[in-house]
Amino acid sequence: MIPSVNPSGSDTRGLLYYLYETGKYEEHTDPHLVASFDGMSPDPGRDPNATLTDLQQLLDQPMMALAKHARPAKHVWHTSVRADPGDRILSDEEWADIARRIVAATGIDPGEGQPGCRWAAVRHADDHIHIVATLVTEDGHRPDDFRSGTRAQAEARLIEKELGLHQVTPGDGTAAQRPTSAERHKAERQGRERTAREELRETVRRAVTGARCDEEFFDRLAAAGLLIRKRAAPSGDLLGYKVALPDDLNNDGEPVFYPGARLAPDLSLPRIRERWSGEAPDASPSRQEEVIRTGPGTPAAARRGTASAAWQAVLVVEHSDDADVAAHIAAADEVLDALAKTSAAHTRRELRDAATAFERASRSHVRAVRGHDHALRQAARDLVHGGPALGRGEDGATTAMAIDMLFFLITAAAHWHARKGHAQQAEAATRAAEHLRTAYQEAAAQPLGVLYQRGRRLSRPVLQRQTVLLREALPGLAEQILAEPGWYALAATIAETEAAGHDPAVLLSDAVESRELGTADSVSDVLVWRLRRLADLPVDATGIPKNSTVRNPATVRPAAARTTTLGRRLGEEAPGNTR
Repeated sequence: MIPSVNPSGSDTRGLLYYLYETGKYEEHTDPHLVASFDGMSPDPGRDPNATLTDLQQLLDQPMMALAKHARPAKHVWHTSVRADPGDRILSDEEWADIARRIVAATGIDPGEGQPGCRWAAVRHADDHIHIVATLVTEDGHRPDDFRSGTRAQAEARLIEKELGLHQVTPGDGTAAQRPTSAERHKAERQGRERTAREELRETVRRAVTGARCDEEFFDRLAAAGLLIRKRAAPSGDLLGYKVALPDDLNNDGEPVFYPGARLAPDLSLPRIRERWSGEAPDASPSRQEEVIRTGPGTPAAARRGTASAAWQAVLVVEHSDDADVAAHIAAADEVLDALAKTSAAHTRRELRDAATAFERASRSHVRAVRGHDHALRQAARDLVHGGPALGRGEDGATTAMAIDMLFFLITAAAHWHARKGHAQQAEAATRAAEHLRTAYQEAAAQPLGVLYQRGRRLSRPVLQRQTVLLREALPGLAEQILAEPGWYALAATIAETEAAGHDPAVLLSDAVESRELGTADSVSDVLVWRLRRLADLPVDATGIPKNSTVRNPATVRPAAARTTTLGRRLGEEAPGNTR
């Protein structure tokens, strides 16, 4: 159950007109009162002799009794209270009791002999009510409605338990502001799938992704077609900004501007600047190797870099201090936005849904300390500049690898939030991980299918020898892996690691040493990506000659000889997949 307290207004009758209107809004059916401050207020919905003016004048009477100069300019208090879509339909009597509890909890009408405001609760749909009140008590004072939204939420949690309704995860005040009822209905009238506030929030978040300075950020906003207003100090220093959609106009035909902070708490200009406060030119050896191998600025290079950065970030989330973890989680949100923006059509929707869900997990009361999250922010930047990826070949295969690694990171973030008691953020990260799971299945089907066919073509002696190797290297997981369909893809990868001069037993051991893999849906899938990354193998196997053979084991370099080339990567290992 979600109470949504709206900003105070000044037109009681106009709000009542909206609540009782049935011609313009499809969801408005049988509007009627379910409760009021005195239980006897006129109901224009069901009493043919009652009018909106009658109800408005009754509610506004305490305010009108004040001297004109003492009347508050914004005197209309309004909240909606909406049930979860999965809840049963509540009766008018139940909604009446809910309304009385909400106005008492928020200080609008506290009861127990204390003077309260006049209010009325209107129901015009099965799943919600609206409560309208005048912010002047019967004795002419302002009610004690401080933090009424927070108080309404707390009371809603109690109501949910008592009525057996869906229990909403408690928030911590860091969520982005929800669209108002007026914004939702305006979007419906204009034929928009989302409100202007939601469209602007997503556009601004994408503009922030990987940006390094004010100029780049505002250039991206302009390129996205937004109208921009900047706020500057007398000295000329930039203090803030507002954005608007060109076709989102008010009654006067003027664009409706939203400050960044009203879109989301972390989209104010000062908070955005924190993201690039620690930016420096990238000198990461691992990133330089990715560029050399795959080419500068290519989608595949960007995805390889993303996989490596996500892999490192898992270790940070699990072992670093809270401020550093918060920064990496926020940066992960940028990576998801960038990956969704640049991925092929068959994965784009799930990746976009993952990014949308994870947005709520990117903020908490733990303040992020920026700078150490540079690798993730650079990965997001590279994804944006690398451009759209194809759904096949190395682009498609590296997309699967990046999603696989990001799944680890997002799951680690969910666990961290849960340990900290961040219920909404943990729930959001878990939802994002589910979307990533689906996206991974779409992205990995083709490259793993190619490897599967290669594994099926391996000779029986080779498969037998690899089976023995697997049982010796991973005795606790071998039987599970051998029973999985993905074993043949792993067998093909093991063959390639041998052909490249590596000892697959060492790589297998190192690939699982950080954490168990018993909870993974497909351990073999996980090991395919880890081995291919550790051994610097091409992620897309379609370009490997079909007649490539395994080297003689005697020619494989010993582990000590590979320390300089693999030592750093082995130190990067992170927890196992829990898909």
